[in-house]
Amino acid sequence: MDDYEAIRQLKARYFRLMDTKDWAGMRTVFTDDVVIDTTESGGPTVTGADEFMTFLTAALDGVITVHHGHTPEIELTSPTTARGIWAMEDNLRWPDGTELRGYGHYHESYRKIGDHWLIEQQKLTRLRTDMTAAQTRS
Repeated sequence: MDDYEAIRQLKARYFRLMDTKDWAGMRTVFTDDVVIDTTESGGPTVTGADEFMTFLTAALDGVITVHHGHTPEIELTSPTTARGIWAMEDNLRWPDGTELRGYGHYHESYRKIGDHWLIEQQKLTRLRTDMTAAQTRS
């Protein structure tokens, strides 16, 4: 498998593991020192894979998610580094029925360790966010 395909497979795993809440598997897609920046979409910047997993599992507790990534622009910057931009759409539904549908981009850098590509940095930007409040019953 070439490096471009390996990075596409990595991102596909990221989306699947996120949506199936396979947190142990999700941890394996990141470098130990990953930096995740969600400030442009209202969240924090988190440094460290274990710290991010603690944040993510709490933030998505009980939330049903569906993530899609599209049209990757991947650039190999050395034999062991790369960067990419992915168009994305995410759908989240909280237990109370509140829903979010977001559209934007993941801006990422990758590092190859041994034979495996991992996410080293990730920044989520949003072009649009649609929120639907939970319906109250009368």
